[in-house]
Amino acid sequence: MSAPTVPDAPASTSTSQPSQKNMTKAERRELQEKQRAAKLAQKQQPSDSPGKSKPKAKPAAAQRRASLGPSDSTGLDVSRSHPLTSAQTADAEREKSRSLRIFSHFGLPKHGPGAKGDIHPCIVQLALQFSECIATLTAFKTVIQDYTTPPNTTLSRHLMTHLSPQITHLVSARPMSVTMGNAIRQLKLEISGSDIDMPEQDAKDVLCQKIDDYIRDRIIIADEVIQDLAGKKIKDGDVILTYARSSVVEKVLLSAYKQGKRFSVIVVDSRPLLEGKALLQALTSAAPMSWTLSNDSLLPPPPPIPCTYALLPALPSLIAEATTVILGAHSLHSNGAVFSRAGTALVAMMAQQHSVPVLVCCETYKFSEGVMLDGFGKNELAPSHLFQTDAASQGPNLEILNPLYDLTPPSCITAVVTEVGLIPPSSISSIPMALGRINL
Repeated sequence: MSAPTVPDAPASTSTSQPSQKNMTKAERRELQEKQRAAKLAQKQQPSDSPGKSKPKAKPAAAQRRASLGPSDSTGLDVSRSHPLTSAQTADAEREKSRSLRIFSHFGLPKHGPGAKGDIHPCIVQLALQFSECIATLTAFKTVIQDYTTPPNTTLSRHLMTHLSPQITHLVSARPMSVTMGNAIRQLKLEISGSDIDMPEQDAKDVLCQKIDDYIRDRIIIADEVIQDLAGKKIKDGDVILTYARSSVVEKVLLSAYKQGKRFSVIVVDSRPLLEGKALLQALTSAAPMSWTLSNDSLLPPPPPIPCTYALLPALPSLIAEATTVILGAHSLHSNGAVFSRAGTALVAMMAQQHSVPVLVCCETYKFSEGVMLDGFGKNELAPSHLFQTDAASQGPNLEILNPLYDLTPPSCITAVVTEVGLIPPSSISSIPMALGRINL
């Protein structure tokens, strides 16, 4: 008699669903997501009536998006649903909601806490100012003199560790400029080359002397050479148009005037900085060094420089009167582009349209081997306190945007006046060779 037939047992879960050991990484991740979503759905539906069907659990990504609050079509968060805990948080959220995200990468002047570490007081003070390269190098001289090398180490190795948080603090307050970057690289090079057998104070004195040499050779003497080169381009009867205020352009104009040349100046300015007012004051109050002696009699001094002051919208009416445009620069790039105060590009382009030569006065310590194509990729915003002059500038729905710099294309520049000569924009990349070195 044959044994009774036993019905087949139901397939085990291991046959319907492979074990986790046999799963791929993607399958295991998918299984974990499903289990997590199922548990979350059970927690959210403890009191639901049995007659109602449970809503499907949202995927984890959708739940994360929902927790962040409503978003616009671009996926960016446009509001915050969580309660604000303080007035400071409310102000920060309101500022974030007003900000134009497309310009969020622009450097903003910050006065909050910077880098962690032992920050020298002169660096803290420097970070609160719109400092120049000379002020930065002078502050580093103070830091070096107050520095003490720890035991069992050398100045050439540990000093850079001490300077790193100082540099980080400055960069956190304001984006590092080309001039500051060049100066710091040169300082690092000098520190690395310090003689380890030299007494500490002597080594610090040598480094400070190197900083003084850099200021003298690359800035002060460079300006004097530029004064002479650019001054030769100014003739009697010329009408020089300049924009905002550049210290080297100011020196060029005053030097030419003291040499006895008679010309007039059009100062074009723009808000919010209105830097041209300081240049106008320097030009209108200028006087020659002394009277001249002719036929044993003193001649009266010549009249002050005739000046015209106008804002940027008046440029189309004034550019035709100019014989030469002389501009300054914040940095000079190897493709011949000039990064300068916002509005410079407009002045140069307008001059090109009227066939007026454009000279840019720029020291070589402002040279960058990088290529810059526009003023959008990297820029700074003017400090907000410059706009808080009336109630209209503080409205909750007002977004103030004022980039400090723009980029002038090389096609709008006739020549760049440097201490190594007058260089056409197409040959700017030869500056390191003219300086006798590969890198600045």
